[in-house]
Amino acid sequence: MKLTTRQFLKTAGLFGAGLLLAACGKKEEPAPAAAPAAAPAPVASAPAPAPAKVYVVGTDAAYAPFEFQNEKGEIVGFSIDLLQAVAAKGGFEVKFVNTPWEGIFNALQQGDRDLLISSITITDERKQTMDFSTPYFDAYQLIAVKGSSKVAKFDDLKKLKVGVQTGTTGDEVVTKLQGKNSANVKRFESTPLALKELEAGGVDAVVADNGVVINYVTNNAAANFKTVSDSAFAPEQYGIAVKKGNAELLEKVNKGIAAIKADGSYDQVYAKTFGAAAPAAAASK
Repeated sequence: MKLTTRQFLKTAGLFGAGLLLAACGKKEEPAPAAAPAAAPAPVASAPAPAPAKVYVVGTDAAYAPFEFQNEKGEIVGFSIDLLQAVAAKGGFEVKFVNTPWEGIFNALQQGDRDLLISSITITDERKQTMDFSTPYFDAYQLIAVKGSSKVAKFDDLKKLKVGVQTGTTGDEVVTKLQGKNSANVKRFESTPLALKELEAGGVDAVVADNGVVINYVTNNAAANFKTVSDSAFAPEQYGIAVKKGNAELLEKVNKGIAAIKADGSYDQVYAKTFGAAAPAAAASK
């Protein structure tokens, strides 16, 4: 069939319109949304190390060169350096508190002090009320007199005025020699005070630990003292004291002492104070 021009244009127009409507009716599918990125897994932080336990240490800081106060008021000396080295090896920290000798043992028993380091001689009597570490220093009693004195042995002190520090082993041996009620035993709060009294002429002699006596005589040449030793004096050993039954702390202290003697730290501390290596006996015990 033939179409007229008008019919042809009409037919073509309808066909084009259909195509346009079909194109407009097709919707474009949106691109699928990307899946959200997974959150990173939290990183577990390492637990902070527990702070080291700090123990309060009582020391009578009037006993140079072992424990004393310097010009700044700081507590220093052989005992202080030694316990700091022991604490570093034993895994704990220490805080030193100047504590008068007369009350130092009560402070430990009452829990006001955790440790004592104050040139304390280990004795059977003291072991009844406190526990001691392994020994860290060998000591003995020594007599100090004026250079003109005729004292040559301990027995020569039997009828003389003798200065001692209250409650020390020097006090014990002189009391035993002269008798418990002897008026000639003159007791002082510290060994340096007793030595000052010797210098002033108030006593004829002083009996105290060798380290303290030697240190005082060396640094007070004008006093013109001399020292007298006697084999009658029993050897002594210093120990660090803890409250009776505190096995945990005692183990830490003993561990530290063993470590500093094994690695040479003890010799370094000793040489700093006394200018020489420690005697073999002291370093090995």
